[in-house]
Amino acid sequence: MTLRARIALLTTGLLLVALLVLGVVLHGLLGNFLLGSLKRDLVEASAQVARLVDLGGQALLEAGLPADLYAEIQLVLEEDPALLAREGGISLQKSPALGVHRLLVDEKAYKTLLETGEVWTEVALPREGPPLVLLVYGRKVEVRVGGTPWKGLLLVGRPVEGVRATLAQFARLYAATALLVLLLVFLLLRPLLARALEPLEWVAAKARTLVGPEGALPRRIEPLPEPLVQDEVGSLVRALNGMLLRLQKALEAQVRFLQDASHELRTPLTAILGHVGYLLRRTPLTEAQRESLEVVKREAERMGKLVSDLLELSQTGSWRLEPAPLRLLDLLEEAQEEFSKSFEGEIRVEASPDLWVLGDRDRLHQVFANLLSNALKAGAKTVWLRAFGVEGRVVVRVEDDGEGIPEEHLPHLFERFYRVDKARDRARGGSGLGLAIVKAILEAHGGEIWVESEVGKGTAFSFTLPSAAPLPPPP
Repeated sequence: MTLRARIALLTTGLLLVALLVLGVVLHGLLGNFLLGSLKRDLVEASAQVARLVDLGGQALLEAGLPADLYAEIQLVLEEDPALLAREGGISLQKSPALGVHRLLVDEKAYKTLLETGEVWTEVALPREGPPLVLLVYGRKVEVRVGGTPWKGLLLVGRPVEGVRATLAQFARLYAATALLVLLLVFLLLRPLLARALEPLEWVAAKARTLVGPEGALPRRIEPLPEPLVQDEVGSLVRALNGMLLRLQKALEAQVRFLQDASHELRTPLTAILGHVGYLLRRTPLTEAQRESLEVVKREAERMGKLVSDLLELSQTGSWRLEPAPLRLLDLLEEAQEEFSKSFEGEIRVEASPDLWVLGDRDRLHQVFANLLSNALKAGAKTVWLRAFGVEGRVVVRVEDDGEGIPEEHLPHLFERFYRVDKARDRARGGSGLGLAIVKAILEAHGGEIWVESEVGKGTAFSFTLPSAAPLPPPP
């Protein structure tokens, strides 16, 4: 997910939460206001009825209860909340709005009314369709009938469906408005974010151009143009330019080192090849001497090619591969022949002559040379070079019965300059670069490498290479 999308979603989400909280608060405030107004109306209506009750029963009977009010005056002969909830008190007067129904509350409300003198509750009156819900206010009164005072209860109520309808309408309007606001914010946010993040995207695009094809670094890293505005983006660009300047200096130092090293190595290699060639052409040699000189010549020529590649690497930043169909058995036997002369143990080759791979011969020779050299340094007595085909690829295993590698070191073996035992590896001439080079070469061939090892039993390096069709026989 892009940064622009994350900011848009986060902003929209925060706005949604804010609108939800605001909606809940406004809904509660509106509900409290409407219910408060309704309660004030009921209190005023009950006060008017109470004044009529104070004037006496005859005045009450003559005036009657307001027609728009759901009200009833009940005489209480026995203060029993359960009995009152079932039958009610003696109905002295009812408003016309009640019709044939009585205004009775539940037992708990009657109990509160008798104990405290007033109560708020809700009553559902039956009617066609859903029942009519009333907000009821009850209070104690004293009714004089024929000059005799009686304990009474005054219950007045009004419907709450108007309040609930208003709240429902408010919720619908608010939800529609909130959705519209969210949609507008989302639509407006995208171009605003695009405009705000455009400098960052431009910086990222410029940074991507610093790396050439196949990861090659340019000979010169140009700084990024700094924006005129003094904001976070400008600070980022200036910091990047400082880093690029230091990187440019490091690259220039690296190129100088590689060029100087390549130049210095060419001279002794030329001398070695010249003297070996002279010995091969002009001096009588035994078969063993000639074979050894041929090995020296071949390795010196390979080293010369590596020096040339090193020089090319200093100029282009990448290794050059010349892949071609190769018979794998030839590569394995060549490595076996080269290392058998300096190895007191045994190197065994197990591979079908029909296995062909697509690769660079010299680079793959480096791979086998590094892996065999590591096996010999590990004290192996026997090394197996095995190969087999699997689903269009070739798997090669270099196994040994050496000292093995502790498990905690296995994930780091292919890191540059990593050594399992620094003191012992340094004594053996190791630099910690061999396996890193092996991994880079195999990845350049489109393969991969992994390792299995157990202390005291040995190590097995496995890697894959793309398979190839055999070369046609010469005419």
